Parts: sequence; C-alpha cells; structure tokens
Amino acid sequence: MALRKVVDTVLPTTMVGSYPRPKWFTDQLLGRDIRVAFKAVDHAEAYDDATRLAISDQEEAGLDIVTDGQMYFDDYVGVIGSFCWYMYERIPGFEPAKEEHPSVVPGVERTKEVALLSDWGGVINSGPVRRGPIHLADFHKAAQAHANKPLKVSVGAGPVNLAWHVHYQHYQTPRELSEALAPIFNAEMKELVAAGANFLQLEDLGVWLPLFTGNNDDFKWIVDVIAQSVDGVDAKIALHFCYGNAWGNRLAGLFERGYEAALRYLYDAPVDQFVLDFANRDMVDLDSLKDLPSDKEVGIGVIDVRTSMIETPQEVAARIRRVLEVVPAERVYLTTDCGMKPLARPVARMKLAALAAGARIVRQELGVRQLVASA
Repeated sequence: MALRKVVDTVLPTTMVGSYPRPKWFTDQLLGRDIRVAFKAVDHAEAYDDATRLAISDQEEAGLDIVTDGQMYFDDYVGVIGSFCWYMYERIPGFEPAKEEHPSVVPGVERTKEVALLSDWGGVINSGPVRRGPIHLADFHKAAQAHANKPLKVSVGAGPVNLAWHVHYQHYQTPRELSEALAPIFNAEMKELVAAGANFLQLEDLGVWLPLFTGNNDDFKWIVDVIAQSVDGVDAKIALHFCYGNAWGNRLAGLFERGYEAALRYLYDAPVDQFVLDFANRDMVDLDSLKDLPSDKEVGIGVIDVRTSMIETPQEVAARIRRVLEVVPAERVYLTTDCGMKPLARPVARMKLAALAAGARIVRQELGVRQLVASA
C-alpha cells in the first residue's frame, strides 16, 4: 500500500509539540470551552495573532509542513501538564482538581521522574467519559487562515496517555478507560478531516505503559485502542510517543532501554508514520529502526530542544546522514524533538532554521549522488 504524501519534497521538515508562546500572550483558558472564552474579543484576537506568528515563524524558517503551535495549551504544571489537562478539563467523567500523581506513594524515592509526575499531577475519574467541548477542528480552521504550507494537526494527549495519571473511581484499569476514550478521539479526528485536515498526528505517551507494568501483552490492547481511535479516519496518520523531556533533563530508568523496547510491538498499528525523538540522546538507538516495515515511515527528531544551544546546519546534516544509514530517505520525515514550549521564541526560530538548512544540505547531496549514478 502506497503511503500518503503531503509534499513532494524528499526529507520533508516539520516540528513536533507546542511552540513557545509570545510573551505578550498571557491569556489562559482555565478549563473553559473556547467558544465561551473567545467571546472576549481581546482573547480571541490574541489567540489568533499568536497562532499566526507561530505559523509564520515556521514558514520563514523554511519548514515544509507547519503546525498551529498549540497556543490553546495553558501555562500549567510541568509544562507538559497542559497537554493532558486540556483534555481532562473538557471530557466529562474527570474531576477538575489536580491531585497527587498515583505513582507518588509513601516511601517512593524522589527522583526527577517522580518529581515530574507529581508536578504534572493526577486526576480523579469519577464517572463515565463522553465527548465534550474539545473543538480541535475549530483550532484547525483558525490555523488554515494563516498557513501557506501544508498543516499537520496534533491530536492529544491520546487515550492511553490520559489513562496513565488517573485515580480510578468509575473505570478500574487503564485499558478500560482507554477503550472508553477511543471513540471520543475518533470523533475529533473525523471532524478534523471534515474541516480539511489531511495529516493528523496522534500524541500518546501511553505507548510506554507496558515498560512500567512489565507486561508486553499490554501492547496488544494499546494497538487496538490506537486502531479504534483512527478507524475510518481518511487522512495520513502519524503516531508520536516522545522519549521524555523532564524539565530539560533526559528521563532515566526504564526509558534507558530506548525505542527498541516498544517500537517493534507497534508495527501492526494502522498508522503511516512513527514520530520519534532522537536528538536528545545523541541519535543513539537508531538500530531500533532496522526492522521498520516497508509500509511505515518515521519522523525523526534531529533538533535537541532540551538546550538553548543552536545546532549548526552541518551538525543537523550529520544527524540526518546517520538516520539514512538505517531508513531510506523516501520514508523519512525530519522534525524537532518535542517540547519546544519552554524555549525563548528567537531560539526556537533559529533551531527551526537549522533544521531546514540541514535538510537542504542532505537533499543536495542525495541529488548529486543520483546524478552521478545516472551518468
């Protein structure tokens, strides 16, 4: 089966995660339906301007595929916390308060990973879940008005991710809750397609869950939940599960096993592309991609967002070359690692420009090789 193309460019460039908010954009949704919050004209205009700037930064940097930058995420705990809380606050069945994370129990060692989860928090599931005012299609329509290049739409935090931080009072297991959430995500994704979206990226850190349960059979139901979420969605589908960016630190412990510990169990998932962070680990673990099925692509993070250091185009090109030793160029997209929101916006812009420039270097090299081969 031929993979869907978004652009004709080899090694297309894009970004992952939230883009830094302009410093003047201080409005917060605080759990409100955007159709309520945006009745205030100053909030609506500020959101629209912030989204326009996020898109223009990406286009001016030279990215081939842009995103809306997720300006709707509030400045919540742990930075990444808003990623889950946007969903929790808008899906009936979850309580509004941030509780202690379920993993934080008496006597647990206070590692940075435990501290991050504690900051992120837990939520009480007190009843059945159903679809609420998530309105991802509204955000896409707003972004479309400003984009001159193809748009990729982020969908998440995904269902398994949401089931990872829960005190269960209604559902009893992550699987039970994930399966109840999947139809909600399916409806949002179909609504996005109806609004014109053709490239959707499901964001679900819950893919790592079996490393914590110690049961690889959990991958089977996780793949089923992903399949339920994307069933009948007529778009290019990517699945992103990041390696971890805890306040700019690498996550340790089970994560040290890398993508080889999880990726091979996901090959049956009905997605076109896996989006993976590699730059924050100096591109180690690329061998985990050697068995990538021919009907799958990868989006590879070649920009490290844990640091404000700006990579040179030559450094980015060197990372890309290492990727192409393992996966053919026609099945590689180039991205940032996820988690750009804490960076200063000028730093983020320069990192995106380095990504685009590094890709141009390697494209030129590939073109020269093809010319020599055909001569």
